Amino acid sequence: MEHIDGKNVLITGGLGFIGSNLAIELVRRNCRVTIIDNFLPGHGANEFNIDPIVEQVDVHVCDVRDEMAMNRLVREKDVIYHLAGQINHLASMRDPFLDVDINVRGALVLLEACRRENPDAALVFSGTRGQYGSTMTELPVSEDHPRNPKGMYGVTNNAAEQIFTLYHNVHGLKTVSLRITNTYGPRHQMMTDEYGVFNWFVRKALDNEAIQVFGQGKILRDFMYIDDLVDILVRIPLVEGAYGRALNVGSGEGINFIDLAKTIIAAVGTGSYEFTGFDEERKAIEPGDYVADISRLKDLIPLNSPTPMDEGIQKTAAYYRKYKKQYW
Repeated sequence: MEHIDGKNVLITGGLGFIGSNLAIELVRRNCRVTIIDNFLPGHGANEFNIDPIVEQVDVHVCDVRDEMAMNRLVREKDVIYHLAGQINHLASMRDPFLDVDINVRGALVLLEACRRENPDAALVFSGTRGQYGSTMTELPVSEDHPRNPKGMYGVTNNAAEQIFTLYHNVHGLKTVSLRITNTYGPRHQMMTDEYGVFNWFVRKALDNEAIQVFGQGKILRDFMYIDDLVDILVRIPLVEGAYGRALNVGSGEGINFIDLAKTIIAAVGTGSYEFTGFDEERKAIEPGDYVADISRLKDLIPLNSPTPMDEGIQKTAAYYRKYKKQYW
């Protein structure tokens, strides 16, 4: 299998949580890394995220919807990661037009740029487990499960994924789409709970405050530590058998929210939890239980054992204790 080491790589949304952690690993692998980010307020773009590698990457402040910029920036890249997007589930319902514009039109602008300027690049689209919506069959959820999103975020990610697949089938682009489960770890925004509940729980524990657990805390989720996701991201783009496919990415393990809260409190050493009811806005888009079936991914690349949750939490907490002023 061809390795990504030393390749010329572009990351859209590269100053965010996943993008910055990916960029750091790519630099470690001697890749030439170009980052673009439009600093959309509240979405986690943070220049401090790339502080360890700031002198070793090329950063462009621009938008994936800018056709002229994308035509130029995709040239001569070996691998392109499309991580930019509107990622707030609640905001996708409050302003669905923005969600469609960024997540669908942005994907199309990138793909058209690659079709014209760099059809040989390998392209990775970062989708979401939210594309499935409510899971109606037995867990874990395979890629064949019906997709019925509960919010516009899932709808627009499904649309973007289908466009990526179309450009593989019709134009021969080397695309792979990943339906990524909830991911936690260092460099995630910590200003609000609207962009990922896990890291928000960690913040509440670090501040020695009560973690609010919705309902009775029995809903199952599949959580993945960021290093495990990055390991997959650096290995999947050059796997020929992945092109034109959509693949689940997760730990393959489930934990309910009450046990999650207890695990975080124990690992951090402070905090408490309390039960609270769903507000109507969250209740309307809550999909219920989810655990990823990752067998197809395992058929393509060997997977390491998931990072133990208490270990991942301790690493996350240690990072935010050290750099708290950069995140809240």
